[in-house]
Amino acid sequence: MTTALNSGATPTATEAVSSPDGRIEAVLVLTAGRPAYSISYDGRPVIEPSTLGFRFKDDPPLLGGFVIDAVERATVDETWKPVWGSASEIRNHCNELAVRLKEEGAAERVMTVVFRVFDDGVGFRCVLPEQPGLGTFDIVSEETTFRFAGDHTVWWNRNDYDSYEHLFRETPLSAVEGANTPVTMVTAEGLCLSIHEANLTDYSGMTLVPEEGVPNSLAAELVPWPDGVTCVLGSTPLVTPWRTIQIGERPGDLVESHLIQNLNEPCVIEDTSWIRPMKYAGIWWSLHIGKESWHEGPTHGATTENARRYIDFAAGHGLDAILIEGWNTGWDRWGARGAFDYITPYDDFDLEEVVRYGRERNVAIIGHHETGGDAADYETRVDTAFDLYNRVGINAVKTGYAGSIYPRGQHHHGQWMVFHYRTILEKAAAKRIMLDVHEPIKPTGISRTYPNMMTREGVRGMEYNAWSEGNPPEHTTILPFTRMLAGPLDYTPGIFDLTFDEYKPDNQVHTTLAKQLALYVVLLSPLQMAADLPENYEGNPAFEFIERVPCTWDETRVLDAAIGDYVVIARRSGAGWYLGGITDEEGRTLQVSLDFLAAGMHYDARIFRDGTDAHWETGPASVDISTVNVGAQDTMTLELAPGGGAAAHFTPVITEE
Repeated sequence: MTTALNSGATPTATEAVSSPDGRIEAVLVLTAGRPAYSISYDGRPVIEPSTLGFRFKDDPPLLGGFVIDAVERATVDETWKPVWGSASEIRNHCNELAVRLKEEGAAERVMTVVFRVFDDGVGFRCVLPEQPGLGTFDIVSEETTFRFAGDHTVWWNRNDYDSYEHLFRETPLSAVEGANTPVTMVTAEGLCLSIHEANLTDYSGMTLVPEEGVPNSLAAELVPWPDGVTCVLGSTPLVTPWRTIQIGERPGDLVESHLIQNLNEPCVIEDTSWIRPMKYAGIWWSLHIGKESWHEGPTHGATTENARRYIDFAAGHGLDAILIEGWNTGWDRWGARGAFDYITPYDDFDLEEVVRYGRERNVAIIGHHETGGDAADYETRVDTAFDLYNRVGINAVKTGYAGSIYPRGQHHHGQWMVFHYRTILEKAAAKRIMLDVHEPIKPTGISRTYPNMMTREGVRGMEYNAWSEGNPPEHTTILPFTRMLAGPLDYTPGIFDLTFDEYKPDNQVHTTLAKQLALYVVLLSPLQMAADLPENYEGNPAFEFIERVPCTWDETRVLDAAIGDYVVIARRSGAGWYLGGITDEEGRTLQVSLDFLAAGMHYDARIFRDGTDAHWETGPASVDISTVNVGAQDTMTLELAPGGGAAAHFTPVITEE
C-alpha cells in the first residue's frame, strides 16, 4: 500500500478525485454551504449533483452551513488473498479523498465525507467524529440521494424491510416505487450501474425510494426502529456504511468487480484453516415438496436412519457434507417465544451417532438453527448451542429467521437485527463455526473480514418452485447482476426431478436439467447444495458435473450477457475451467469464444447441454452429454432450449511445444 497525504490544503468550494485509470471522477461541492457530490465516467455525468447529510430526532439537521475545513488524499494499491470466492487474488486499487466539513456559527459541528474511487466504481461514506456539539443522537433520515443523468432501465425488487425474497422487476427508473439494494440499471448508451452499500455495521439497512420532486432520482430510506421514526441510534464517533456505485461498460464488469469486498476491513481471523468451501446434500428439499416433515411424526425427515442414508449417498459421490433440518424439538411450536432450544433432538434422532457415522465416512454435518424469528431468545442460547456443536464435531451451521422478529416491531433489515447478525457471526468465528444465514441482512462484503460468513439466502430461491407459482425462467438470468453483486447466495440448485409429480403435481421447477447444472457456475456460493433427493441422482450420468464442479474459484470471466435474457460465465479452478450458460424463457443460440483457455493447450471439454427436445415446460429432463477436444482458438456453440442451459468442464490434456 502506498499513501500520499495532503493535509491542511487550502480549502476550496470544490474537491475532486479520479480513479487510477482517470475515467471515473467524483466531485464534492459546497453550494451555499450545502454539500453535494457528483460522479462522471469519461467526462459524462453518471450521478448529477446529489445531496448529503442527516436529520436527527432532537438535534438540528446536519445539512448545510458548511465550509471546507481540511482535505486529505491517499492512494491505496494492494493485493490480498481471500479464503474463498470468485478469485484467488484481489487487487484493491483506488484513490481516496477525505473532505472535512465544518459548520459556521456557534455549533461548529464537523462531518467528514470520504470517497474511494476505483476503476470500477465509487464508494463514499460520512464520518461523524467525536465532538462537543454532537454526542448521542437518533438519526431519523440520511439525506443521501442518487440523481441519475437519465431515465435508465432498472432491475429492482421492492423495499420490503423484512425480506429480499421477491421477483425482480424491469422498468424505467421513473417507475421504481421503492427498492432493496442492489439496484442495477443500464443507460441508453449501454453503461451499466449498480447501487448498493458496503461494510454495513451497527447501522440500519438502506433501501431506495423516489426523491420527491426530482426526476430520475432515488433517495436513501433507512429501515426504521419500531417507533417508525428513528432509523439509527448512534453516538460519535460514527461512520456510515459505504454507499457504492459500481460502473461498467458491460454487464459482466459488474459481476467481475470486487469493489464491495475492497471497502471492508481485512480478515480478522488469524487461523482460517478451518474455513473450507463445501458441496453438500441434505434433508431439505424433501421437506419443501411434502415427502417428509420438519416435526416428529410418521414422515419425520431428520431421523438417524435417514441421516445415515444421506451420509452414504454423499460419501459415495464425493460430497463434503450433509445438512439436516428438523432434528431438534420445537417445530410444532413454530412462532412461539422460545420454541427452539437448539440442543434437544427429537427421540428418533441421535446427533452424536450421526456425526460419528459421518466422520467415519468422511462426510461433515451442517447443523441447523431455525429461530422462527425469535432472535432475542437465540442470543441467550447460541453459546450453549455452539458449544454442543463444538463438542460433537460440527463446524458449519445454517441459521434461519423465518417469521416476524422478536422483539416485536424490529425488522430483519433494521439496526437491531444488523447488530444481531454481526453478534452471531462474531460468536461463530470465536467458536470456529462457518455460517449459512437464511432470512439474513443483505451481504455487504463483510466476508472479507469474517470469511466464516460463507453464504446467505436473501433471495427468492429454489424452494419457491415447490409451493408457489415458482420462479420464472428469467429469474436466474437477473440474479448475477442484482442480488449476487452483494455477495454469495445459497440458491440451492441441482434439482433433477423437475416436476416431482409424486408429491406436488401442480408445481415444478421452471428450468431444464442442463440449466440446473449451469447454475453451479453462474451462481456463486462457497457452500453449494446438491438439493434434490438422493434417489433422483442415482444412475443419472448428468450428476457427474455436480460431483466435479468446485465451489471456490481462482478466476472468473463473464463471457456474454444481457440482463434478464441470458448469461454465460467461465470460472477457473487450478488449470481447469468450468462454463455455465443459461437463458430465460426464450431459446437461444450463442457463439462463445474459448479464448479464456490457456494458449497452446488442448482441453477435453465435457459438455452437458439441452437435448434436441428440451424445453422447461414440455421436456425439462432432456440432456445430452459429450466430450470434444478444444483450444483457445475455438468457438463453442451453445444451443439453449427455452428455460435451458449448458455446462462444461475443460480439462487440459496436452501442452504443445
